[in-house]
Amino acid sequence: MDHARSVVFRHGRPRVRDWPVWSLPKSLIALLSVVTCGYLAWIGVYAANYQPSLSNIGLFAALLACVAFSVEMSRRASQPDGVSKDVYAVWELPMVFLLPGIYALIVPAIRLALTQWRVGRVPAYRRVYTAATIGIGYGCARLVYESMMPQGLPARTYLWSDTPMWLVAAGSGVIAQWVINQVLIGAALKLNDPTARVRDELFGREGLHNDATELCAALLVAVGMTISFLTLIIALPLATLLQRSVRHTLLLNEARADAKTGLLNSATWEREAVAEVARAVRTSSPLAVALLDLDRFKQINDTYGHLIGDEVLRQIADTMTGVLREYDVAGRFGGEEFVMLLPQTRAPDAFKIADRVRARIGRLPIVTNSGEHVAVTVSIGVAALDAGSSRELTDLLAAADAALYRAKASGRDQVHMISTSRGLSAVRSPAGDTAMSAAAAALWRPANAPQRAELAADGFEDDEFQLPVADGDASSATTSAVAV
Repeated sequence: MDHARSVVFRHGRPRVRDWPVWSLPKSLIALLSVVTCGYLAWIGVYAANYQPSLSNIGLFAALLACVAFSVEMSRRASQPDGVSKDVYAVWELPMVFLLPGIYALIVPAIRLALTQWRVGRVPAYRRVYTAATIGIGYGCARLVYESMMPQGLPARTYLWSDTPMWLVAAGSGVIAQWVINQVLIGAALKLNDPTARVRDELFGREGLHNDATELCAALLVAVGMTISFLTLIIALPLATLLQRSVRHTLLLNEARADAKTGLLNSATWEREAVAEVARAVRTSSPLAVALLDLDRFKQINDTYGHLIGDEVLRQIADTMTGVLREYDVAGRFGGEEFVMLLPQTRAPDAFKIADRVRARIGRLPIVTNSGEHVAVTVSIGVAALDAGSSRELTDLLAAADAALYRAKASGRDQVHMISTSRGLSAVRSPAGDTAMSAAAAALWRPANAPQRAELAADGFEDDEFQLPVADGDASSATTSAVAV
């Protein structure tokens, strides 16, 4: 949990290798340049007025040793895409309050260089921007702190003469550092990917709790260091325990997520979906489930290779996350199949959301190393649980699977839906052996006038029945929603 958060940028191209800085969006490159130049200029200002002191150098060396120890503890941990955190602020923030300003500004650069060497190599611009954002945050914290301190009074003297006011000054500096860091990292995430959910990345409940715990620990270390350097001997095991708890949280999150896409894995999604469906039935609320399957995914793997296939899966997951609402739940069922749970969603809205996902995926800018564009389409089956209906998740999944099968059979790159206005039953392809009711058989024919009338009564518009087909498909694509 690095309260001074670091960021790993993701690009809209295959992540077969690390892309150079010039492949980033121009707006993001501008932000990196401005922040980095400001950081270096600030270091220059402090360096011009720096006067070395053995006591300050000794305190800096002791705290830096704790930072290095924390880096070594992180060696076995992989560095994920997006925002990563650890407990370095426990040792770095005390430098803001107890040492001249230059120490707090240079320590992130030293630590990130050590991380690059000992933990894992990533493109240099990632480390540079992370160090700059952390350093600027520390610089702002010191400005706020100094503005609330009496002029000319040493920090340790003021701490013991007026402890409450010192804590207020230091706490205000800590909050300023947190806000600055969140803003700079959030801006980078948004410029790199406009669909990124910055709120989920930076302001999750568990993340905020960990941030608060780390900042409080940093203040306690700062207070203890005014008593004796030996305080570090007591603080180090506690910080180690905090770091382990953060790693444990990360492991739990990884256990819930699909490693390739970052979405919930099938078991976790199913647990959450079962609870959500039960809640919808209990409160008579609408709900929908959608199954998404890539069209001709084996052909993509065979033509372009599995690395490109993996990139397709990741970008589809990112697209789903960007289109869906905060309370929707997306997961990966395995292979090339994904699933979406849409709470508080009526049948017409569920259809629109699914079609929006389908259209956005069809426009994905996936390009191979040779510059060849990879065409990606998906078929989606939707099952809607209307308000007042009483069904289980297995019923909805079976119906969504039947609708997905029909979308595939009708030409792919389509959305098909089943509603539960008059009960729900899974249906199969007419080519299959399963016997079907008359209503189920009607599902496998193009939407006729009576079906259109029924759908219009549910809120569908005429233009929602027609969807484009993938290149090479001769059939006329139709989207049918039927109450069975």
